[in-house]
Amino acid sequence: MNPYERVVRRLQGEAVDRPPNFDIMMTFAAHHIGQPLSRYYLDHRVLGEANLAVQRAFDLDLVQTISDPFREAADLGAEIEFPEDDLPICKSPLLQEPSDLGKLKAVDPSRGRRMSDRVAAGRYLRDRVGGEVPIMGWVEGALAEAADLRGVGTLLTDLYDRPDWVQELLEFCVGVEIAFAQAQIEAGADIIGMGDAIASQIGPDMYQRFALPYEQRIFAAIHEMGALGRLHICGDTTHLLPYIAQSGANIIDIEWMVDIGLAAATFGEYPVVCGNFDPVAVMLQGTPAEVGEAVVKCLRLGGERSISAASCEIPDRTPHQNLLSQARALKEYGQALM
Repeated sequence: MNPYERVVRRLQGEAVDRPPNFDIMMTFAAHHIGQPLSRYYLDHRVLGEANLAVQRAFDLDLVQTISDPFREAADLGAEIEFPEDDLPICKSPLLQEPSDLGKLKAVDPSRGRRMSDRVAAGRYLRDRVGGEVPIMGWVEGALAEAADLRGVGTLLTDLYDRPDWVQELLEFCVGVEIAFAQAQIEAGADIIGMGDAIASQIGPDMYQRFALPYEQRIFAAIHEMGALGRLHICGDTTHLLPYIAQSGANIIDIEWMVDIGLAAATFGEYPVVCGNFDPVAVMLQGTPAEVGEAVVKCLRLGGERSISAASCEIPDRTPHQNLLSQARALKEYGQALM
């Protein structure tokens, strides 16, 4: 059973040889092939080769084009700095004043330098493993993109001070993200992941107004193109579980501070839970035995369709034996069910 077949069958509730492994790898992947982060962010060939390498080495069930949250913002005009081997930095928010929104112009993803590079990464991976390993593209949620353009603190204040203006900004952002998702699907992406991290910082009422409707529109567009959607919201989303279940995502990542059993019970049979052991305390700092125990515990609590993953990005310098322990635990779990 290849990874593509494994993922499709798991999502349909059919028997698989083992649960899929959906670990998110970025910094780890770049350094795994001896490349600095700046090249991973700026050269789709480096990103592609890094993901192929970790997929083969650690039995992942996807290759991915996720990198950093600034691809869309950079093409819209934000000044992003790329240190040689560190995380990118947004020098200053593009929308300094509310009136700056009127100056924003949508960019064709095929022409934006950084968006087109991610699209090219999807095409690069399709040419090598398409149909055998699921290819996951990535977009920002509309609210997350608004935060990238405005600044997190300022945007959170805007939610109270100028909510109508925020919704105008979100209308612009959702169009950008839908176009970006569609371009990636046309290039070969089977799954589009959406990062909407800022959503964990607001309450249910605001989530239903400023995040959920736009997530739903993006995922609806993804489904219309024939792809699957994966939602990733960093942080404690316990207070949002009944609402993120309505996002339209097929797969929802659950962070380690959320009770995965509660999430599974809230979601029911669908959407599918992905996660949720701690990437630092367990994967980076734990022993292989502790990783194996965490993997099995999450699967048992997450339900029959659940997918294995650390709850967020695999940290740099994670011991290889811990990643291999996860792969081994998944095989043993699958064998025990057969």
